[in-house]
Amino acid sequence: MKKRNTAPVIIMDYRQYRKVRRLVHECCNYNGGNCIALDDGEECVCVQSISYSLLCRWFRAAVLPLDRALETALFHRLDAKRCTVCGALFRPGSNRAKYCPECAGHMKRIKAAQRKRKQRAKCHALGPEKSL
Repeated sequence: MKKRNTAPVIIMDYRQYRKVRRLVHECCNYNGGNCIALDDGEECVCVQSISYSLLCRWFRAAVLPLDRALETALFHRLDAKRCTVCGALFRPGSNRAKYCPECAGHMKRIKAAQRKRKQRAKCHALGPEKSL
């Protein structure tokens, strides 16, 4: 008999639990408080909606990635960073990352504009004319 590699059960605090409860409604197996995947002729309550731990593998794989901040807080606690702009938790792609993906594009445009302003200020063609 094969042993299954089971991941440790993740326990949530109350705020995370409330966010998960809201996300449960996005699950394709959720039907009026019941889980279609667990239905074997009798209605079965969705275990994810009543538990303070992440038990449903389908929820982990398909629904939880919809809320990246919550997923990072639950699964990637050790390697998560806080965005310097908005303060949201995100999982960095490298050790130099400072911004979450939403703020990274915005900050890239701001930094490019500052760089071009500095470059144009150094250009002598745009400055005051030289006297002869």
